Amino acid sequence: MDYNWNELGLHIPQIMLPKEGTDYSRWAVIACDQFTSDPAYWEQVQEIVGDAPSTLRLMLPEYYLGKPEEETLIREARENMKKYVEEGILRTLEPGCMLVRRTAEGRSRLGLVICIDLEAYDFHQGSQSLIRATERTIVERIPPRLRIRRGAPLEMPHILILIDDPDKTVLEPLEALDGEVLYDTDLMLNGGHITGKFLPEASLEGARAAMSALMDKGKAFYGEGKVLLEAMGDGNHSLATAKTAWEELKETLSPEEQESHPARFALCEIENVHDEGIVFEPIHRVVFGHDKITGAAFLEKLVAVLDEQNGFAHTAPAGTAQADNTYVIPYVTGSEEGCIVIENPVSGLEVGALQNGLDALLKDVDAELDFIHGEASVRTLSEDPANVGFLLPSMDKFKLFPAVAQDGALPRKTFSMGEANEKRYYIEVHSLED
Repeated sequence: MDYNWNELGLHIPQIMLPKEGTDYSRWAVIACDQFTSDPAYWEQVQEIVGDAPSTLRLMLPEYYLGKPEEETLIREARENMKKYVEEGILRTLEPGCMLVRRTAEGRSRLGLVICIDLEAYDFHQGSQSLIRATERTIVERIPPRLRIRRGAPLEMPHILILIDDPDKTVLEPLEALDGEVLYDTDLMLNGGHITGKFLPEASLEGARAAMSALMDKGKAFYGEGKVLLEAMGDGNHSLATAKTAWEELKETLSPEEQESHPARFALCEIENVHDEGIVFEPIHRVVFGHDKITGAAFLEKLVAVLDEQNGFAHTAPAGTAQADNTYVIPYVTGSEEGCIVIENPVSGLEVGALQNGLDALLKDVDAELDFIHGEASVRTLSEDPANVGFLLPSMDKFKLFPAVAQDGALPRKTFSMGEANEKRYYIEVHSLED
């Protein structure tokens, strides 16, 4: 069948970009949810940006969530959004999409910046929506992000959504199309390089037809009403926040207004999970004991909890081999290294078994959990004996769509699309107001 964009859960936006002559190397800043335990990174960003126009002025790095500066920075971001529009720092393009080529860490991947229809997305467990969450949404994480989005006239996407297109029919043919290259820049702080080519709506008919074919394949594979056409790759909680904000706003709109209101559509980047440049990296865990508990003491309590939740759990020397029906999860705390061995685990993934134990223990222990990209960062943070880091294995990316379709959302922070410096940098902007 031939489906329109709306039936595919998609919408062609009018993207906003900075005016010509803007220094994109300072305009583009990494996603707000990266380097949340690394204030030095954000200090470097401030130094690089200086007083230049930048997406840094339109966002709140999540490092500042819960800190004294939070409210001031949110207010300043909203003021800057209005200022950038009123003073012409941002310009609005005709309806169309940006085809982006990102290179970092020796890998290159292709993406299409487009809007998804939030009416086609449901983050709740057990959802059969066309666009689906890939990790369990922690509803407690939505309110602080909702404070940022409420009343904001603009949004910027760090959301990556995946399609399952092994024959590479949707995105890859777009590279052969003529289009104006609107940016071609290096990205700060080891972010690699990115090029963006604008494709007007009329040139996207081939992509729409290819997505229609994927829809038909999905109906044949998953069944009518159960098609998983697009799955979250990154930004689960950001999209859940956009959905929550839309549901709030929708209550104040007439049915006619709801059909076309800009806030119904969330800007994102779609990528093909079969792109060779997409690598699923593990997301590790670090528990910060501060002055309340040592890493070794937390580890002892965690093993006891994991023992209760599974068949048997204990610690073992570093480098312990994995046996059948057993998980081996390396840990680091201070100068000590070893492994947690979980026998007969109840979860189908190492990350699920570990996270179940952490969630249960952190209800009773005064410690803080953070999710860390990169083994080196985990080891650095875990040098403090008050902390303990856990190193997790990678997930096979080709198992993502079948796993989500069969079992629903995976444990939170199961995988990462690349390392922290490979995450999406803010460049494009989308208006949330009529």
